[in-house]
Amino acid sequence: MKKQNKKQDLLSLSARLQTSGGGEVDCWGSMWELRSCSNEIVAFFINGEADIGPDCCDAVSVITRNCWPAMLTSLGFSAEEGYVLQGYCDAAASNPALAPHGASSSIIITT
Repeated sequence: MKKQNKKQDLLSLSARLQTSGGGEVDCWGSMWELRSCSNEIVAFFINGEADIGPDCCDAVSVITRNCWPAMLTSLGFSAEEGYVLQGYCDAAASNPALAPHGASSSIIITT
């Protein structure tokens, strides 16, 4: 019976990693990418100055939309910080003047 439960758990995990289009999402690869740009993210929150590149924003988007939100917390970011990052990256993606393709963007964040 335990083997059956483990198999069902693995199938459930596999199902959670599926996108609505049927392809698998690279949650772990995105997490590694996000980990590699954590200095950019920390500077974003501490200094209010953003220089978050498109690869980092792509990783944020994949994790916040297609993976487990807890993946961000495993890197030390709160759920609220995840929402802020997602908002920043969405704005940067929708405004090419802020984030030209292949280049990082710079914005001053004031609170």
